[in-house]
Amino acid sequence: MLDNLTLADLQIIWFILVGVLFSGYAVLDGFDLGTGTLQFFIKGDENRRLMLNAVGPVWDGNEVWLITGGGALFAAFPYVYASVFSGFYLAFMLLLLTLIFRAVSIEFRSKQPMPWWRKGWDITFSVSSLLAALLIGVAMGNVTRGIPLDDQGNFTGTFLSLLNPYAILLGLTTVALFAMHGGIFLMMK
Repeated sequence: MLDNLTLADLQIIWFILVGVLFSGYAVLDGFDLGTGTLQFFIKGDENRRLMLNAVGPVWDGNEVWLITGGGALFAAFPYVYASVFSGFYLAFMLLLLTLIFRAVSIEFRSKQPMPWWRKGWDITFSVSSLLAALLIGVAMGNVTRGIPLDDQGNFTGTFLSLLNPYAILLGLTTVALFAMHGGIFLMMK
């Protein structure tokens, strides 16, 4: 059976695999991004700690889906990977920064007992979660809308051209969807 696979068949298989990996990331990391976004509206240190404890055992494992999806995209479609990562470079660096600050805020929140310390890390966690969800949605909005490429497949737009109304609307929708996902997760916990 493997002898009969054509290049087009392999591309379809890899396309589905990359789609499953990025969709898995959105579904599995969406609830903790949503939980972080909802933390803006939660009163009391104990309630915010309970929210963090709910996502604590699984939040870092969810990023594995994102890393694996990026690796699969690089392995299967190197030209697409090069175009996307060169075009969305600033947006991806911002996303990486938000994911780093989320991780740091979860780890550092309980290191000191002072209320201002915890509140500062809670704000960092919430802002990072909201921005990460927004950036993921804006990136998906640009991918579905289409990005300007030249004949060699190089990105010809600017960072500001990525902030078009459709992409921003999809980014806000992603924030709302992840917040709903996080709320459902918290209700189940």
